[in-house]
Amino acid sequence: MRGAPSRATAAVPPAAAALVLGLMVLVIVRLPWAGDLGMHAATVERLRHNLLDPGNPLVDADTPSPYYSPWMLLLGCVARVTGLSVFVVLRIGAVVGLALLVTGVQRYVRTLSRHPVAPALVLLCLLFLWGTALFEWSGFLGLNSLALTVSYPSVFTLGLAFHFWAWLARAVRSSGSFGSSGGWGDWLGLGVLWAVILLCHQFSGVVASLGALATVLAARPRPARAVWARPAAGLALGVVVLWLWPYYDFFALFGAGADLESVHRALYRDPVGRFGLVLVGVVALGLRWRRDRWDPLVLFFGLGVMVCAGGWLSGHYSWGRALPAVLIPAQVAAALEVVAAGRRSVRVAWACVLGAALLVGAWTQAGTLGYVLGRERLPEVVAAKYREPWVGYRWITPWVKYGDVVLARTSAARQIPAYGPYTVAPGYPDFFLSDEGRRVAAVRRYFAAGTADGVRRDIVKSYGVRWVVARGAVRGAGELREVTRGPGGQVLYVVVP
Repeated sequence: MRGAPSRATAAVPPAAAALVLGLMVLVIVRLPWAGDLGMHAATVERLRHNLLDPGNPLVDADTPSPYYSPWMLLLGCVARVTGLSVFVVLRIGAVVGLALLVTGVQRYVRTLSRHPVAPALVLLCLLFLWGTALFEWSGFLGLNSLALTVSYPSVFTLGLAFHFWAWLARAVRSSGSFGSSGGWGDWLGLGVLWAVILLCHQFSGVVASLGALATVLAARPRPARAVWARPAAGLALGVVVLWLWPYYDFFALFGAGADLESVHRALYRDPVGRFGLVLVGVVALGLRWRRDRWDPLVLFFGLGVMVCAGGWLSGHYSWGRALPAVLIPAQVAAALEVVAAGRRSVRVAWACVLGAALLVGAWTQAGTLGYVLGRERLPEVVAAKYREPWVGYRWITPWVKYGDVVLARTSAARQIPAYGPYTVAPGYPDFFLSDEGRRVAAVRRYFAAGTADGVRRDIVKSYGVRWVVARGAVRGAGELREVTRGPGGQVLYVVVP
């Protein structure tokens, strides 16, 4: 009987993780819309129609796009072959991405701990050990963020990253020396996987690269010089794959402009509110550092801190997308400290601290339930934490067809291309679109109150505009006719020839 409480306690993390994963499956069924979902849906839609030369996913222009990744190409093939709607295909992608993430976490944790509870506990920390303020961003694994981004390439890519780290860890540790776990095929395969990760989601690829570097630096004993040829060959092959990818120039992304910096400055706001609970994991990392100065999680954390701090100090705020390289090792360390060797009383005390932090984090993100139940079914105190997803623009599809050009402001332009039309200006910064600034200015000028009718006519003609979406009445020199009305007072106008 003395072992029974222990067994009951050990069953809590797996049961809690199973409940959370069940919730995520129900979220996928609902597929709440916010953020970049429209961009990814538009990407799949373009690939469904033209796999070889899809053009810009948002505007009617023949430009490359970093969104045409190997994962999006595969989903585009699924859409083309099956005839399923884009949103059904994204749901399929979400299930695959979630499964890849869960299995990847399990495999990676097994390289750090053999305790049977460790993977479930790590998963709970990745989802709930964040802060007391809601935070959603692609590539960040808080439960609320994951609910809104589960169909994004970032989730699929992070799942690949965990598998990548697990594979690499086994390669560098087997038989106590570099390269003895297998032949050249292992290292060449790791190089290709690294390239695929970078192509699928560049920011998560940076996180994956930092984790890989930490794993290599932590390898003991140090490898002989002759062994370095294998990982070097894998790295070289990965670079070749990046160079050969035909849908966009990966290396051109290093020249991305100031638009990225202004968008990502928000990542550095309110770090205590967003990530305060992760301090529990930082303490755990300190304990691991005392035991082993070359601990891979400590090195991973240190590399992430260096990149993010460098971004803040230099004004390159897009480097803040490497924050998961700070958060993930701390979250993993917090979980593993509960099952670490040592005195039982210390582990119990640590489990109590971590359990309290996880409960606070879960309460902060309790509004995620609304994506399954709806706001009206939530208690008021929970509903206050719920953020209503976007409605979408399916209401325009009986009239607006694939390839039509719609003139709309930024918020609408982020969603309309998901259904097949183009917009005049992209809803998101587009590094490869050379006339992006002119397009944005044209939309702003069209909707400005003092713009002359002749200028509006020129804009409509220049971009082949067939439809206009706006809130309320729009001046158009008598060339607009109202077709239908949508949510929030929006109106669909057709341009009269």
